[in-house]
Amino acid sequence: MIVTALALVTLGPVAGPARTASADGCYTWGRALRAGLSGGDVRQLQIRLAGYPPYGGRVSIDGGFGPATRAALRRFQAARGLRVDGVAGPATFRRLEALQDSDCTPIHFSYREIDDGCGGSGFDGGRASSSTARYRALVTMWKMEAMRHALGGRPITVGSGFRSIRCNARAGGARNSRHLYGDAADLDSGPLALCTLARRARYHGFRGIFGPGYPGHSGHVHLDSGPGSRRWQAPRCRL
Repeated sequence: MIVTALALVTLGPVAGPARTASADGCYTWGRALRAGLSGGDVRQLQIRLAGYPPYGGRVSIDGGFGPATRAALRRFQAARGLRVDGVAGPATFRRLEALQDSDCTPIHFSYREIDDGCGGSGFDGGRASSSTARYRALVTMWKMEAMRHALGGRPITVGSGFRSIRCNARAGGARNSRHLYGDAADLDSGPLALCTLARRARYHGFRGIFGPGYPGHSGHVHLDSGPGSRRWQAPRCRL
């Protein structure tokens, strides 16, 4: 079944805790993708490559297969033990399909854990439309999937993701927090030290990274993909 980019951002949340990879329940590519091509299938590929930019960079999700997309694809192929040729063919697609669930989320993360945690309002009530916030959350999850793999597959605990205005006020968040726009996640300490998470995030497309030593962030690491230049604020974490 082929799911269009529009359908991708309007699918419902995961119903329960069971998470089984689906071969093509989310999206099936119909052609090999290489530099110079464009279209919705390229955009679908870019969403899944969002966590493989150069250090401090990001992957543009614009449907055009340019040099940056090719470089991100090569990094994905190298990380996953594939032939590194910068062309998305059957082997690359099989690996991507094994990493996604039928609602297009990566296998280790779900809409359920990154949506509004203040009473189940989903992705409504923020400073972006529900569909836009949901789409941004999806991209954030794919970035975290890449980050998780780079950290040896050790679990990453999401403490907070999208917030409605009401939820953000209850949490004491900034009035213009990126949580309100759907492209932020707070990671709690767990198997991995907070500084390990903060340092690693610089390789996976996050523009805002706030952690230990930054006011109000002693117990978590905030990641976001907001506009503007990269912001690193974790004074207690050695680079």
